[in-house]
Amino acid sequence: MGQAHKANSIVLPLIVSALAALTALLFLGGVLISSFDERARLREEEVIKHGMSDRIDEVARQVVPQTVWDDAVAHLDNTFDRAWAQSNIIEFLSQAGGFHNIFVLDRDNRPLLERFGPGSFENFAASAHPLVGEVRKREVARVALGKFVPGENLTNPIHASAIANIAGQLRIVSASLVQSDFNTKKMSGPRAPIVIASKPIDAQYLKVFGERFMLDGLQAHLGNRPVASGRATITLKNSDGKIVGALSWIPQRPGAALLAKIGPWVTALFAGLLALAYFLFRRAHRIAEELIGSEARAAHLAYHDSLTGHANRVLLGDRLGQALGNLRRDGTSVAILCVDLDRFKDINDTYGHQTGDEVIKEAARRMAAECRASDVFARVSGDEFAIVASGLSADSAARLATRMCQQIALPFEFGSARLFIGCSVGIAIVQDPAVDAAEALRQADIALYRTKETAKGLYSFFEPEMDAAIRNRRNVESDLRKALATGQLRLAYQPQVDSRGNITAVEALMRWDHPERGEISPTFFIPIAEQCGLMLEVGMFALTRAFEDSHRWPDLRIAINVSATQLRDRDFIDKIVALAIEKNVSIRRFDLEITEGILLGDDPETHDRLQKLRQLGFNLALDDFGTGYSSLSYLQRYPINKIKIDRSFVSNLGIEAESDAVVTAIVKMARALKLGVIAEGVETVPQVEHLTAAGCSTMQGYLYSKPVEANEIDRLMGP
Repeated sequence: MGQAHKANSIVLPLIVSALAALTALLFLGGVLISSFDERARLREEEVIKHGMSDRIDEVARQVVPQTVWDDAVAHLDNTFDRAWAQSNIIEFLSQAGGFHNIFVLDRDNRPLLERFGPGSFENFAASAHPLVGEVRKREVARVALGKFVPGENLTNPIHASAIANIAGQLRIVSASLVQSDFNTKKMSGPRAPIVIASKPIDAQYLKVFGERFMLDGLQAHLGNRPVASGRATITLKNSDGKIVGALSWIPQRPGAALLAKIGPWVTALFAGLLALAYFLFRRAHRIAEELIGSEARAAHLAYHDSLTGHANRVLLGDRLGQALGNLRRDGTSVAILCVDLDRFKDINDTYGHQTGDEVIKEAARRMAAECRASDVFARVSGDEFAIVASGLSADSAARLATRMCQQIALPFEFGSARLFIGCSVGIAIVQDPAVDAAEALRQADIALYRTKETAKGLYSFFEPEMDAAIRNRRNVESDLRKALATGQLRLAYQPQVDSRGNITAVEALMRWDHPERGEISPTFFIPIAEQCGLMLEVGMFALTRAFEDSHRWPDLRIAINVSATQLRDRDFIDKIVALAIEKNVSIRRFDLEITEGILLGDDPETHDRLQKLRQLGFNLALDDFGTGYSSLSYLQRYPINKIKIDRSFVSNLGIEAESDAVVTAIVKMARALKLGVIAEGVETVPQVEHLTAAGCSTMQGYLYSKPVEANEIDRLMGP
């Protein structure tokens, strides 16, 4: 009885305290979940508010191609051609743009053409008047930004848009000023015609908008009437700032969803604790057995991963040490496989950590099922696993890696989600008794790095050359830091010529003259600069030298490559403007070349920075067009001025009919979008002939000149 009483005196206060704390936590959890749902709703409303604002601007921009157009100036301003306006404004915007109400106003804001006949503009006049006034105000405020060069300087569109309640229906109304697209077509007077167009916020609009932002039960409401409780809401205001309607939807409630999932478990836990308290209170003498069980569980957690239940890094290291010990005693080789899940970060970012945990558990289950009972399967980090297998040959290890890749390549299904990831494997076969556990894991990691770099979804064996390559990359990184400080980097320039062979521009290309290794290719050291954080310094060096050298050739344009790292730098625009002022150069002479990868994901910050660079006067060229994720939508959404046809198409001109067709299509597309086009990698006269026949008149390649020093450009330009 004394031992039981002592146990009760220890256990009972702990139980009471724990129950009180749990009750408080349950109450606090309820408050936090409610607050979490409220904050989630507010964030969602803010996102939709910005999304609606962007959609209003997007509707206005859809009208711009038909108004910022020399033909529009000729047929709407210089003279009014009713048939042309009916076909190219009314019918085109109605059929291609999905606009319902379209009007053409003269310079005095009177309707010249109405889609539904005379008098139909009356319902729109009140809503359109503030937008027309804003457009007229900006029309008067226009100031020439510099000398316009026909074919190169695109006119900035002038338009305004807003939401209006017209005849009891919410509509997006836009007003767009008729202008010359390159400021080459003269207007007949100081005021130009205006095109008014509108789209209804109807069921189809709500369906598309709701799908874009994944909204449930999206509805539109007229006026300022209250919306049903429990729904998220944003108000819709007209151009005068008055509320004309609202959008409402069923908001996501992550807190409530979490509560629904864990609530039964918490209830069960609470009930279990009560039962445990009663049990411990009545059977205190069993406290010793419980302590022993707790100790066993703690030991298990120390050597096993809490999420998957498999071995962790500690146990893996212990078993690997044992396997290497057996290797030293009896010569049994040891295979170490490092496995990394591909695209796991994308799943975590898209579906959340809870789904990510489920993917980890299912992936671990599939891979562990492919291992032998004697193998050690462990989770060593977030999405990385390792296997230690004694007596496994290279062929057997390769078959094991293949089976794992096949298993992970199968779809992962969680509710309505069907996910595909895949994995990469690095294999090290250890037969040298002198290799320790850390070195064995490092070798497998190096092999994994090679797989992810060259062949995701497959496997690679460790080879000594890989280790040498890793060390070489580290040496190059160290040398690159010295090169920036000691002036080993330089710029070479490759001419760009017109159809008569005259040099019109040069492209600045980075070169590195290493004192021991000789010239190092930029295709090798630029990726290293990106990875080790030196790209901003390398990029500013290139811009600085190109700005300085540009004074030698006042009649030439200069093209400079800009990396994704530079564009992600918040201060990049300020730096480049300050540098242009310091070096006293005209930024309108420079083309900034970007790759298609920069445009992936349609990042708003990237779009904003590119737009600001364009507004400053830089031309933007899309490099290596056609080899990556080429999309017409990129060319429409981003302020691109020029596209460069990749050398892979140019090299096959006259050899593969597909290359001729692709080049011709690219040139025609560029003309339709009023973009400049240049072909790179031109090396033969037949290639020039094919490019000329396709309509491409600007070229660059070894046929004209390889990249040369600035002094050689001076010689090529002549006196």
